[in-house]
Amino acid sequence: MTQPLRLLAVHAHPDDESSKGAATVAKYVAEGASVLIVTATGGERGDILNEKFVMPDDVELAQIRKAEMAAAQQVLGCDHVWLGFIDSGYPEGDPKPPVPADSFAAQDLATASAKLIEIFREFRPHVVLTYDENGGYPHPDHIRTHEITMFAYEKAADPSYPSPIPTWQVPKIYYHQNFSYERVLTMHEAILAANMESPFTDWLKDWERGPSRVTTRVNCADFFDKRDLALKAHATQIDPEGLWFAFPRDVEREIWPTEDYELAVDNVGVTLPEDDLFTGLRG
Repeated sequence: MTQPLRLLAVHAHPDDESSKGAATVAKYVAEGASVLIVTATGGERGDILNEKFVMPDDVELAQIRKAEMAAAQQVLGCDHVWLGFIDSGYPEGDPKPPVPADSFAAQDLATASAKLIEIFREFRPHVVLTYDENGGYPHPDHIRTHEITMFAYEKAADPSYPSPIPTWQVPKIYYHQNFSYERVLTMHEAILAANMESPFTDWLKDWERGPSRVTTRVNCADFFDKRDLALKAHATQIDPEGLWFAFPRDVEREIWPTEDYELAVDNVGVTLPEDDLFTGLRG
């Protein structure tokens, strides 16, 4: 293709872009692709997960998380857009209470999707990354992110949708599937072999294993360092001395050098499995 290939990643909160597909993004940026990350909310109702983080006086969490997102964006070398919605928080309790009325997950689908539809039509991505129908995990903002992405895909290609911007049909959409049973088990066994405590023990014990949904594995081990730097940019969420960073990267590169995806929409007609999100689109 004469123009750069274009990749759009749609996420719920700042830090999601660094924990899901960051090495893939850095790899394709290095290859010359145009990459745009869209973040639905500002993470205002999120918790501070890094116990060592000291909250500055007279600064709101939303401001800090915006600055963290800007730092992560700079590491990854991509472009970024906010949708501007308010974080829904993670409802606790049984039954779970409704999300706040002003939050992203409480907006009707048309309202929540409107800006993203315009982004689809303006940016004209060849590949879109998002979460599966379960949101990757059942956070209401993650599930809503899946819903608005699939709705935007439909409406961006619909000539009856009222917009002055020409229609665009996305050739391929992928769901993040980086935490498959196979990967988690492999990491767990490697951690135990290194005489370290595994954070995955309880996960595996309670895992209701189903068939693998992974169709596409992108080898991006050379960009794990950029992924880690992007993660560390989110200081409210990530402890740089935590267990995630204690695991030897040379071992990770050897045992699982890929980030993994599920091809959910294919308007190209590719043969699976794949090792490249742009299979069928490179000229």
